[in-house]
Amino acid sequence: MFTGIITDIGEVLDLARRDDLRARIGCSYDPQGIDIGASIACDGVCLTVVERGPGADGRGWFDVDISAESVARTNIGDWTIGRRINLERALRVGDELGGHIVSGHVDGVARILSIRPEGGSMRFTFEAPEDLAPFIAPKGSVALNGTSLTVNEVEGARFGVNIIPHTAQATTWGAAREGDRVNLEVDTLARYVARLRDWDAARKDERAA
Repeated sequence: MFTGIITDIGEVLDLARRDDLRARIGCSYDPQGIDIGASIACDGVCLTVVERGPGADGRGWFDVDISAESVARTNIGDWTIGRRINLERALRVGDELGGHIVSGHVDGVARILSIRPEGGSMRFTFEAPEDLAPFIAPKGSVALNGTSLTVNEVEGARFGVNIIPHTAQATTWGAAREGDRVNLEVDTLARYVARLRDWDAARKDERAA
């Protein structure tokens, strides 16, 4: 479980094909404080640490194995060595919940349509997959590349968010470009509301039959 509050910017140091894709991620976390088997959200994807250690540059690193399913459903297929990614350690009991509840189970990939300045912030417009669009609501929450963000407006499958200067500096959003593919996780509450609605509709159809 995560909050969508990014705590480090990692760097993809290595990518190797084994039975699954193995990635080595450079980070500022103390490797001795990372347990084997721990969960770390990498651009919003919950991945399990299988190795970790100190780097020659003084930064730590950790290895994760990534299944073909995760590669297919996220933007991990776009990763290259040197790519910077948002990182978040798993939520602990007693931690401040500053964003919203994020599972790290990415629902699909959205695309950045436009970026334009708005005051001191940047206004991003995204296009979501059609099947996920109904779960995105104005003033609701989404996780984009692991970052908890508030939706400003929605028009069909398109929606907008504002990135404030602090978020741009503390995450990879300051380097985002139009056309980039980003990992999208819709709000868990929205998923359950839709499931209950569909369940209720199905029961009504059964009773009417």
